[in-house]
Amino acid sequence: MSLGKQTLFEFGDFRLDPEQHLLLRQGQPVPLTPKAFDLLVVLVESDGRLLTKDDLMKRVWSDSFVEEANLTVNISSLRKTLGDSLNGVTLIETVPKVGYRFVAPVKRYAVDGEVKKVDAAEPVSNRAHKVGASHPATAMLLRVAGILLVLAIAGVVVFRLAGHPTRTQTLSAAAPHRLAILPFQNLRQDPNDDFLGYSLADAVITKLGYFKSLRVRPSYSVAKYRGPGTDIAQVAKDLNVDTVLTGSFIRDGQNLRITCQLVDVGSQSLLWNGTIDLKYANLLAVHDDLAQEVIKGLELHLSPSEAERLKPDKPVDAQAYEYYLRGVDLYSKSDFALAASMFEKSVELDPSYALAWAYLGRSHNASASFQFGGREDYAKAQNAFDKSVSLQPEQIEARIYIANFFTDTGRVEQAVPLLREALKTNPDHAEAHWELGYAYRFAGMLNESAAECELARRLDPGVKIHSSALNTYLYLGQYDKFIAALPQSYDAAFILFYRGFAEYYSNQREAAAKDFDRAYELDGSLMQAQVGKALRYSIAEQPAKGLEILQAAEDKIRARGVGDSEAIYKIAQAYAVLGDTASALRMLRLSIEDGFFAFPYFVRDPLLDSLRHEPEFAKVMQEARTRHEAFRKTFF
Repeated sequence: MSLGKQTLFEFGDFRLDPEQHLLLRQGQPVPLTPKAFDLLVVLVESDGRLLTKDDLMKRVWSDSFVEEANLTVNISSLRKTLGDSLNGVTLIETVPKVGYRFVAPVKRYAVDGEVKKVDAAEPVSNRAHKVGASHPATAMLLRVAGILLVLAIAGVVVFRLAGHPTRTQTLSAAAPHRLAILPFQNLRQDPNDDFLGYSLADAVITKLGYFKSLRVRPSYSVAKYRGPGTDIAQVAKDLNVDTVLTGSFIRDGQNLRITCQLVDVGSQSLLWNGTIDLKYANLLAVHDDLAQEVIKGLELHLSPSEAERLKPDKPVDAQAYEYYLRGVDLYSKSDFALAASMFEKSVELDPSYALAWAYLGRSHNASASFQFGGREDYAKAQNAFDKSVSLQPEQIEARIYIANFFTDTGRVEQAVPLLREALKTNPDHAEAHWELGYAYRFAGMLNESAAECELARRLDPGVKIHSSALNTYLYLGQYDKFIAALPQSYDAAFILFYRGFAEYYSNQREAAAKDFDRAYELDGSLMQAQVGKALRYSIAEQPAKGLEILQAAEDKIRARGVGDSEAIYKIAQAYAVLGDTASALRMLRLSIEDGFFAFPYFVRDPLLDSLRHEPEFAKVMQEARTRHEAFRKTFF
């Protein structure tokens, strides 16, 4: 029986105020999730009586159907928050297969203008003594040891309390929450199911990307945390976030269980944890359910339009959704061709799935630009993007991918309005700002480009950190700043080429040669890596070998219709360095015609100095200047 709204409870250093929904330890607030708090109230009010699991489930979860695991998780959370014992007396006793009782001494006070003592529950010393020597206590320790062993084996995140200050307030609503959703850990370690870990996290990230009071780190920022044993405190520091969602999953045939926890890093408190059990065919429900729990756990207040976006997504064919998830995982590993095949199967099974069409376009665009896929892949990308927009025109990811496609294919004037419109919906979307800076760079608006990219990095320090480079600093001649903007310990061909390129500009030729060689070794099919290898031959004074690589790359570009105009410009630079003036001018013109017209960079680029006396050079510079000035007049 409830003691009424005006009753306070004290046990040890704690005071519990049910009416104010407040737990204090020595006068300081102790954060608890709503259900953990409700469970504590029920236990404390029980006067030490045994409460069965059914009783507790009915009283705490009366408005919803949940599994017994939720009770176990919340009991565990309470024990962690309150401590295991009070002066050697266990606070919450487990009665195996039956339920729980609160066995610590409790004092009650009535509040009526002043605090008055009502009674003090007698210490349950006899019962506590029995607990200390009984089999239930031993069983509890074994279960705890077993749980810790499972967590250690599975690599589930353990948040270490030592050395971290405890925050005594709940999350502030004044500033947007910064959230990282880490790839889920596969407890079975079955490689056939590994794709779910990253792709399900990506689905939740996508679902939560529209809320003004929440800044969710994009999928590429968390991809490196696929493995086990992640330290949440370090993750939060690396990604500049205040909350982290971690989880694990286990698949048994057609059954799937996903267990997650939402952690407030500053206060080291558990904002929410729970388990989702579902049939594998119902994978689509996972990101809807988890998004709802994150919003509730963070206590976000949504606008009507945001609440509408939180509603469950339109049903998708189960097999189509699995192919989509597999494609997302493959794309994150830069296997663009195989990713595209997965998305193609997805849209074949469910032609109305807009997000799969958007990802299909993105995959074809990447294959076209980075791996010489050329005009055929560009055409496929255009078709996929058109389908995506016709099905779901307001989809922000699709707008960003399409804008990138427009920039890559010489239509930067179409990319900018698309990105500016997307930023009206979400003005703090880091990737949208980055893509806008990318578009400005192609058009030669270098200071504006740097400002957009720096804003993107302030919003999300990891935005496109491994898949793009802040080339604007390179073009402004700020080589040290450019190198500092690159990930410092990332061994990937794209990043190594750009590090070598900046070193080449800075006359650090030995370092440049080493990075160019490594980039080519890692991925000789990458256009930038081929340019780097050609420059490597110029350092070694072997121009013929360098020209041979460039000519082969140019042949592929023309035969396949590759349209990455910024990369084509780099081929022009390498031709100029190696002394082939005619080829350099030919590729320079192609670069400008295909949409890279960064005129302020061209006029001071030292790698083009060998061309400046050529009459043809003046003509192509005038073409770049005309389009650059038209762009500036239109958009600034």
